[in-house]
Amino acid sequence: MTQDQWGSIRDELHQTMGANSFQSWIEPLIYVGTEGGIARFNVPTNFLGNYVSQNYGDMLLSKITRMNPSVRRIVFDTVNVSQDAPAQRKEPAFASGDPMAAPHAHTKSSAKPDSLNGSPLDKRFTFDTFVVGKPNELAHAAARRVAEGGPVTFNPLFLYGGVGLGKTHLMHAIAWELRTRHPHLNVLNLSAEQFMYRFVQALRDRKMMDFKELFRSVDVLMVDDVQFIAGKDSTQEEFFHTFNALVDQHKQIIISADRAPDEIKDLENRIRSRLQSGLVVDLHPTDYELRLGILQSKSEMYSRMYPGLEVERGILEFLAARIVSNVRILEGALTRLFAFASLVGKPISMDLTQECLTDILRVSERKVSIEEIQRKVADHYLIRHSDLVGPKRVRTFARPRQIAMYLCKQLTTRSLPEIGRHFGGRDHTTVMHGVRRIEELRKQDAQIAEDVELLRRSLEA
Repeated sequence: MTQDQWGSIRDELHQTMGANSFQSWIEPLIYVGTEGGIARFNVPTNFLGNYVSQNYGDMLLSKITRMNPSVRRIVFDTVNVSQDAPAQRKEPAFASGDPMAAPHAHTKSSAKPDSLNGSPLDKRFTFDTFVVGKPNELAHAAARRVAEGGPVTFNPLFLYGGVGLGKTHLMHAIAWELRTRHPHLNVLNLSAEQFMYRFVQALRDRKMMDFKELFRSVDVLMVDDVQFIAGKDSTQEEFFHTFNALVDQHKQIIISADRAPDEIKDLENRIRSRLQSGLVVDLHPTDYELRLGILQSKSEMYSRMYPGLEVERGILEFLAARIVSNVRILEGALTRLFAFASLVGKPISMDLTQECLTDILRVSERKVSIEEIQRKVADHYLIRHSDLVGPKRVRTFARPRQIAMYLCKQLTTRSLPEIGRHFGGRDHTTVMHGVRRIEELRKQDAQIAEDVELLRRSLEA
């Protein structure tokens, strides 16, 4: 594998992993070379090498073997990093300065040997580019209020929702707004992964006092994907103390996650309680009107980039109705469409749209059958299909049966009587009861909520 090929793999990983995870775990890898079926990488710490090996090793090996089928395994070698390396990093990603990199804001910090780098802020993610609709209007209003600065009104602000619903966009928008309104503030925006990595690094280097001082010196702390620290006891302990110290100083904290605090498995109760003590806001899945608004906003931007490129009537409405799973996929489809039309020199017609977006539209067309749902649920709970649809009412079978009915109602267009017939000829009222019961349990039981979400994603994949 050549350095150019490794560069291509890095680009792919950046797209699939997202900026935060890529910067934390892939960017520090230095490709050395391949010999004897082994691809070697230099890493700055043993911890980073072990973490990448355990969490991204299979994905890395798969992509490398696609380039070079002779590679059978990956080895990470720890090398010493120069003390001057931090100075050569890209511009740090805070809204207004790192406690170490902004001595004009906190001169006492300028003497410290370490710097505290956060996640890069995306210039596209501002309030001006955030399309507001009914599913996200409360989250947008809360984010706007926090971005105004001034006295803390709710702390923390906790934003949660699925992939591509706008959590990261709002986090970055808050940071940009604070940078404009209050440039003197130290605003730190980072992922939970980066928090953990910094914590482990401080433990290894015996610099915990520096770590504590750095994190407690910020004016606004923003942590993305906080569910990542669940189950990591020492990191949770330090996060809890950092959280308390900042709240006691009336410093603003903004948190995001993929689910509500009470649904994050293996999160300590005291942290869960703290996260629920502020304003918890759900970003709901997009509706048709919001998706169309997003497409219209992006289309206006692309029309300025590709002047003269005609978009036929009905194209945006077609995409808003067909691509419903993820805003990122929706925006990516439009980006691809404009680029393709520009390259071939044709207007964006329905024929060109279907030709260009065949793969995305095919996935969107995928129909889930009742039989497939039953099979997945039975496999998940390690029970027989005959018991899932049979007459036995013991909880071991009844609960998976209700979950399967709930998923049939959510993922298929079949009526309640039709669903009942597939479950041993049950009445539609039985199906209705099962669906309502799971809707209630999803709010009360974190394990049920996690199982349903896991099965749903598996069926929609």
